[in-house]
Amino acid sequence: MDALLIPFSLIWTGIVIAMFLPTMDFGPSGSPNLILIFFLLIGIYFSVGRFIHDAALRRRTSYALTDERALFLRGSKLTSLDLAHLPKLELSERANGIGTIAFQDDNFATINRYSGLNWWVPSMIVSSGFFGIERARDVYCMIREKSGRSSSF
Repeated sequence: MDALLIPFSLIWTGIVIAMFLPTMDFGPSGSPNLILIFFLLIGIYFSVGRFIHDAALRRRTSYALTDERALFLRGSKLTSLDLAHLPKLELSERANGIGTIAFQDDNFATINRYSGLNWWVPSMIVSSGFFGIERARDVYCMIREKSGRSSSF
């Protein structure tokens, strides 16, 4: 998704800057156009801020796995999913073993798509998966075993 979102965010920000700079009056009586400033701030968030926001959310999120549940702790909010009733279980990992295990199906993503934030900041949806965990394949296999799913790939 970043292959589309990064160019979009750079184009957005570039267009706003191209509109913003010519209209700026840097004299003592000049007042900036607040609408363009607002759109510039959105462009900066799209381009850079969403990565900082996502990293901050992931730093505050802890994951745990019990015999029956997947647990997500963010701040003081604890969320759990029953392993026997996970709608989806999908592993994506890098060569270094760090990866993401997705738990939610497309219907869940559709419901949360109305906010639009799950595209820009995937870790906004706490219980949609374990993001950027070490030894992701081992955890994936443990979840398959504990959920009663076939342990073979």
